[in-house]
Amino acid sequence: MKNEYVAKFWQKWSIAVKIIPILLLVLILKTLSHKFGFEVIALNAIFTSLVGGTIFLLGFLISGVLSDYKESEKLPGELAASLESLHDEAHTMISVKNSKAAKDFLEYHKSFMQLLNDWLYKKEKTSAILKSVSKMNAFFIEMEKEGVQAGFIIRMKTEQNNLRKMIIRIHTIRDTDFIASGYAIVEALGVSIAVAMILIKMDKFYESLIFTMLVTFLISYMFFLIKDLDNPFDYSVHGESGTEVSLKPIHDLEKRLKENR
Repeated sequence: MKNEYVAKFWQKWSIAVKIIPILLLVLILKTLSHKFGFEVIALNAIFTSLVGGTIFLLGFLISGVLSDYKESEKLPGELAASLESLHDEAHTMISVKNSKAAKDFLEYHKSFMQLLNDWLYKKEKTSAILKSVSKMNAFFIEMEKEGVQAGFIIRMKTEQNNLRKMIIRIHTIRDTDFIASGYAIVEALGVSIAVAMILIKMDKFYESLIFTMLVTFLISYMFFLIKDLDNPFDYSVHGESGTEVSLKPIHDLEKRLKENR
């Protein structure tokens, strides 16, 4: 129970913890700037417009990555559904035809599930998992030789094709950055605003310090959030925490299949 609470806490506040070093650095530099008289910039409307423009750009980026993220949330469930359908069809063929090829396929199904988990954690290459999907064809050929009804094989071929599509889609999402040039300009603006905030002079130092920390926190948090959302399948680095898409449907399927053996 304690571990579950810690996991939920980390999932909620992981990004805030990540940016603590940035906030501490800005805090120290702002304090030193005030102490040694380096606050030489006056706060004006141009600067506030620049902050507003940066926040607008962050909004544009997050709206772009959210569309991919919403689609990504569905993929583990759809993967689990296709895998379970393949398993059920093979079981049905064993019951109806006592198919040896179907029995062999169920053994292959177990190893494929493990390979899929390894691939999601980047322990296996995409080419390897796609090759394994193609290897299912050998079992379908043997089933046809045994006289299994074409309807069973067609349904399994359909699920095989669905698996291939979802694997390629996950590969594309996790290996492609959303508008790299957009990230570059946000990084440049974020650093520029942080430097300007450190050098801006206000009448009251503590008001200036609080304003500087709030703006830095907002821009840093949003940038890290967008970067995390841009790759919702980054299990090799973060595991199944933070903003990564949950693999619970696949884990639940593994438990059900073990219970039914």
